[in-house]
Amino acid sequence: MSKVYVTRKIPQEATDLLQQYCELEMNSEDRVLARDELLEKVQGKDAVLCLLTDTIDNKIFAIAGKQCKIFANYAVGYNNIDINAATKHGIIVTNTPGVLDNSTADMAWALLFAVSRRIIEADNFTRAGKFKGWGPMMYLGREISGKTLGVIGTGRIGSNFARKALGFDMKILYTDLKPNPVFEKQTNALFVDKSTLLKEADFVSIHIPLLPETRNYISENELKIMKNTAVLINTARGPIVNEKALIKALKDGEIWGAGLDVYHNEPDLEPGLAELPNVVIAPHIASATIETRTNMGMIAARNIINVITGKVPETCVNPEVIKYHNLR
Repeated sequence: MSKVYVTRKIPQEATDLLQQYCELEMNSEDRVLARDELLEKVQGKDAVLCLLTDTIDNKIFAIAGKQCKIFANYAVGYNNIDINAATKHGIIVTNTPGVLDNSTADMAWALLFAVSRRIIEADNFTRAGKFKGWGPMMYLGREISGKTLGVIGTGRIGSNFARKALGFDMKILYTDLKPNPVFEKQTNALFVDKSTLLKEADFVSIHIPLLPETRNYISENELKIMKNTAVLINTARGPIVNEKALIKALKDGEIWGAGLDVYHNEPDLEPGLAELPNVVIAPHIASATIETRTNMGMIAARNIINVITGKVPETCVNPEVIKYHNLR
């Protein structure tokens, strides 16, 4: 029976499914494995179900051994995995796209509302017993309906996020590598360059992958272009936004506020970020609904089961490797 290792506890439905097809070992502690622990645990395994918090590189693949066929990433992104190294070792890498589109888009909206309407500040104020009655100037925020929304990236999540804006009668601007006619038809959005979007949008939401060319995509110059009443939302990947520059912009009032679910050096925050009242910070929970996290686990489990039973996985980020395993 194939040996499978799961690097951290995932929803029970997924592990129950895996146990029907393999000899399963799992890190039962709710923590990221240390490097030496991960190296030890992947040895001799036929498949590994890993998380975005696991750094999977050439050494990990080499230690896993020649019998290892697949690393199934429990995430849509896979910047934690060295895909070139995986391909060199003939190891299939899969991800979990599609199932977290709704939850991530919903989270971007939750952050947008929380920042714009100062929900966290008002909640803390009320809990502290400071609310003594309605006041005309108390916790004034930014109106959302009818404003201009800037969407950076029109993949599945960005498109889902933008479609929800139609209910708020918003003008939608977007930027991407090229115009997206389907997206425009769905949202009546206007394709513009990056500078125009940043200059004109009241709200800017990031939905692009982390690549060498998107690292620090939003930095000092970009923040200066934005309106001082604008709100920046990032539910994509932390290094897309230069956090040092963002902190300065928030302190200096260059933008109204920011909502973040991801960070440059997770789980560590850039010094000074947590002290700012005009930023809402969440612990990377955009996909954290029961439905989404369960579906992510099921996709990862099915990908492993497919491969160890000689079938093509549902999702694969390096499909050129499939031919080495005689999958059908």
